[in-house]
Amino acid sequence: MTTALTTTVAAPCSPVLARRAFVDQVMGMPVSVHVRAVDTSRSDVEAAAARVFAHLHRVDAVLSTWRADSDLLRVQHGEVDGVDEVHPWLADVTDLCLEAEDRTDGLFRAWRRRPGGRLSFDPTGLVKGWAVAAAAEHLRIVPEIAYSIGAGGDVVVGTGTGVDEAPPWRIGIEDPRQRGGLARVVTVTRGAVATSGAAIRGGHVVDPRTGQVITPATGQAIIEKAAGGKPAVQPETKPCPTPGEAPPPTGTAPTPAPAPGK
Repeated sequence: MTTALTTTVAAPCSPVLARRAFVDQVMGMPVSVHVRAVDTSRSDVEAAAARVFAHLHRVDAVLSTWRADSDLLRVQHGEVDGVDEVHPWLADVTDLCLEAEDRTDGLFRAWRRRPGGRLSFDPTGLVKGWAVAAAAEHLRIVPEIAYSIGAGGDVVVGTGTGVDEAPPWRIGIEDPRQRGGLARVVTVTRGAVATSGAAIRGGHVVDPRTGQVITPATGQAIIEKAAGGKPAVQPETKPCPTPGEAPPPTGTAPTPAPAPGK
């Protein structure tokens, strides 16, 4: 008599991942790096997080619109004789802003009019997301980790080398009409989420075609009428700027189109 024996092999258990957060004050706000790994105390994890913050501090030194010693403001103030005296990032970001303006048909614009009518280059609508994406490369080369970098409304998540699957990150999107409320939660394993709303900072998103602030409740521009019924701020056509400098206006565009939705 032969007896058949059945053996059940238990499926391998997923390793228990620890989670560690690193926080630094950069660009006037707290920036966080979260890492998931079996051992988050590894020296290569700590070194990579330090390189992320060092990268962001360097971006701030080059492209800050608040630091008087930044390369961006030194160019705008006429304190630089040539492009060789500033970091190449300034030219790179200028090109990216022009590309973004072209690809969005003018809905993104990095040149804004200051009090007194002077135009100046303000890449803050692009540079933070660009900086965080570049800084994430320091984590992407670390083996066997998952990571998240959060800088205000810009979040980049991903995995290091040797990771095929990882638990997704849950990213809450704040409701622009209700401070502290969530409009949606998205799950992302590798990718990025970038938002800008008025719940905390108030109305600061501007329709570049009209110069008017977008209202958080409707997504429409606040059109303030001047004498004669014309918009108080006229939109401008696209110029070709020198890196870091404000382009001259080239004319007046027609009546503003409806503001873009968020």
